[in-house]
Amino acid sequence: MKIVTVVGARPQFIKAAAGSRALRREHQEILVHTGQHFDDNMSAVFFREMEIPEPDYNLGISGGSHAQMTARMLTGIEDILMKEQPDALLVYGDTNSTLATALAAAKLRIPVLHVEAGNRLGTLDNPEEVNRKLTDHCSSLLFTATEDAREKLVAEGLGDKAYTVGNIMYDSFLHFAGRPWGSPNIIGLDGKKVSVPDSFYYMTCHRQENTYSDEPLTEILSAMNSLDAPAIYPVHPRNRERAERICQKENFSNIILTQPVGYGDSVQLTKHAKKIVTDSGGLQCEAFYAGVQCVFVLDYVVWPETMVGNRNQLAKANKEDILQKLSAEQVIDPAYQPFGDGHAAEKICDILREKFPMGRNDQ
Repeated sequence: MKIVTVVGARPQFIKAAAGSRALRREHQEILVHTGQHFDDNMSAVFFREMEIPEPDYNLGISGGSHAQMTARMLTGIEDILMKEQPDALLVYGDTNSTLATALAAAKLRIPVLHVEAGNRLGTLDNPEEVNRKLTDHCSSLLFTATEDAREKLVAEGLGDKAYTVGNIMYDSFLHFAGRPWGSPNIIGLDGKKVSVPDSFYYMTCHRQENTYSDEPLTEILSAMNSLDAPAIYPVHPRNRERAERICQKENFSNIILTQPVGYGDSVQLTKHAKKIVTDSGGLQCEAFYAGVQCVFVLDYVVWPETMVGNRNQLAKANKEDILQKLSAEQVIDPAYQPFGDGHAAEKICDILREKFPMGRNDQ
């Protein structure tokens, strides 16, 4: 098959590292980067470090409102699809890139393959929820990370298209987690290399709900600053000014602000952290894979499978609530493996071989 794969944001690069590696053993893949995450720390470093093939196309689209970004991506990917005439289009996750490219393909009657389908928060107030629901409903094949996600698709009348393959991010995590850490490339906001403490907490915070004003982010940072070891916080570019200003104003000396980190360093920070505080759907899963306790700062459960034995707990953007959740002890059941066996990409290829044995035009 000739498959166009579209990526645009950091979590999709991580998934594509496993997906492209498996797809290219059997298929011709055309890789498109929308440009949603565009700078070196948020994009290029992942392609280099994770050995992702260089994109065949880069649309260079970033910034603007959700509607503006989605519209520009929709027309940009349509031109590529009309030129390439692929057998299918593959998208990951729930970003604006995911929805725009899925719509473009569906309108051209090109089958859409959605990896990490079926995840639901239960509210359309979340922009990613809008993206994932609309993408699922215009897709031809839906690959879910968990049985719970597949059951949600069944409830929406999409069960005949849905297949549980496991979390493809687990594929990438296992591929990179066993590598030696070596010399961490953690760079501070001042451009100088950061010496990682022997004992530390790992924090990420980028969602609009937690960064739209000083109040929620100050509460989160205040909790981290009061812990018994420093907190390493790689700051998203759009959140840098606010985080830096708050830490200076409040004298949060126990927080180490850094530039965004590459995937390998993020995995190692996850493995070696005392505990993790995040609003990232991907990082909470990686904490689960590594057996490191996590507190997830959001109003919605993203991965219910992780919410067992205090391994991942929901907290409000409130200092006392975060500290209370961090004080709990986790209980790990080694037999509990809800995200599959780390071979999601291979299972996707097996299903494609069954559904498209000779390509789309021969069906």
